[in-house]
Amino acid sequence: MPYLVFAVTCGVPLFLLETSMGQYTQEGGITCWQKICPLAEGIGYAGQLILLYSCMCYIIILSWALFYLVFSFSSQLPWASCDNTWNTDECVSFATKNLTYNWTRQINSTSATTEFWERRVLSISGGIEQMGSIRWEILLCLIAMWVICYFCVWKGVKSTGKVVYFTATFPYVMLLVLLIRGLTLPGAWEGVMYYLYPEPSRLADPQVWLEAGSQIFFSYSICVGSLTVLGSYNKYKNNCYRDCLLLCLLNSCTSMVAGFAVFSVLGFMAHQYDAPIDEVAESGPGLAFIAYPQAIAMMPLPQLWSVCFFIMLILLGLDTQFVAMEVVVTSVADLFPSVLRRARRKELFLLFFCLTCFFSQFVMITEGGMYIFQLLDYYACNGTCVLFLSVFESLAIGWIFGAERLCEIIEDMTGMYPNIIFRLCWKYLTPLVSLGTFICSLVEYQPLTFNRWYVYPDWVYVLGWILALSSILLVPGWALIQLWTGTGSFRQRWLKLCCPDDNLPLTQKQKARRQDMILCSEMEDLNAMKDTTHQRNE
Repeated sequence: MPYLVFAVTCGVPLFLLETSMGQYTQEGGITCWQKICPLAEGIGYAGQLILLYSCMCYIIILSWALFYLVFSFSSQLPWASCDNTWNTDECVSFATKNLTYNWTRQINSTSATTEFWERRVLSISGGIEQMGSIRWEILLCLIAMWVICYFCVWKGVKSTGKVVYFTATFPYVMLLVLLIRGLTLPGAWEGVMYYLYPEPSRLADPQVWLEAGSQIFFSYSICVGSLTVLGSYNKYKNNCYRDCLLLCLLNSCTSMVAGFAVFSVLGFMAHQYDAPIDEVAESGPGLAFIAYPQAIAMMPLPQLWSVCFFIMLILLGLDTQFVAMEVVVTSVADLFPSVLRRARRKELFLLFFCLTCFFSQFVMITEGGMYIFQLLDYYACNGTCVLFLSVFESLAIGWIFGAERLCEIIEDMTGMYPNIIFRLCWKYLTPLVSLGTFICSLVEYQPLTFNRWYVYPDWVYVLGWILALSSILLVPGWALIQLWTGTGSFRQRWLKLCCPDDNLPLTQKQKARRQDMILCSEMEDLNAMKDTTHQRNE
């Protein structure tokens, strides 16, 4: 229910709003706001900053996935046994042990999968103060991922589009394979029932609503400029109204199907461990690198399913990384067209962007790098930041630019006038729901911990809030700077910053209204001339 509420009130309306903005202005994530509502230009800068943080986090996950993929070709999966050099005396291999052993008795033991993740992949230190040395194997995987991303994006959206034909469709094949395999496992249907069975009491839990909102905002890629840039590559008469509705439906259906694939495997794990599903479930990196690999190790032909899973994970991640890189580069290029639109300048800027991110990530591939990664992910890429942008974005378009004007623009581009629900959402529902959730997220804020036991030092929390506020404060800060540095009275500056650019395309209705105004003006001038002539004759 929370997912559907956010999808209807925020996800689909903002998806259409941003795509139509890009298609109408033919501009990137920053310059589109310069043309539509200069007062809200800070939204564009804040979205690009969040994307920059996301680029730095997301490709680290791809590096880990590549590391797992390489080891998936081993004769025995290294996370399936405790016979490795990195294992401790407390290691328990659930792939080979007596499965009647009760999961809940594993108080002082650690699974082989967890030890592979923490001791082999991360080689994690005791805290953020102990950064340790660089993990050279992860560094090589990181280099490989950046090289792939660079050469898939360097020729712009045309080269990216060709690559995405494969990277966006093949994961669906892998997902279908994993879904079928998951549903045939013993205990899978218990997992499916756990996934589908509603718990109405959880509707009173604010965390459920926060998670639903974050899922919608991140899976739909709204409020960070991605859809605006992608929409700017559309032709003016493209039917973005139809496309947005279909893409949102496809997105949500994919999430639902992925849920079946995940919970069927979690049900299998719970069946094998004789434990409740909520005790074997993980979220975030724990699901991808502990829970799922652990389940794979217990299946027949584990190498095959491991290869399928991590190929799917890498391809899905590459899609997200491609888009984020393309959006940032295009938005900056549109901001400085005379410099970056010359021959080979954009490719050089992309190389500079990749190298800057790469060298900045060195701290995240050390032995204490996981603590930095979680800090960046928890604060800088937080759904709370995106919720804040959502409030101002919907207010800027719904009230300053005008929801009715945007509907006329969409009708002119697509031939279809948007449903009244979209206008209600842009003006009322989206800002109210987003603001309420934003306030709730601040009230329910819990300081970041690692593995539920490690508490960060106080200076880390200060740094985390600085990262979060770095994007949030850009929105009101930029508006205040524009108002302060403008010329004329405060009212004149306000009106100037709230008016769209005069060079924007006119819709057919706008052209007709302008023509009527010109005709009325000409008629008034003609009547005035007649009156003057008549008075002279008298």
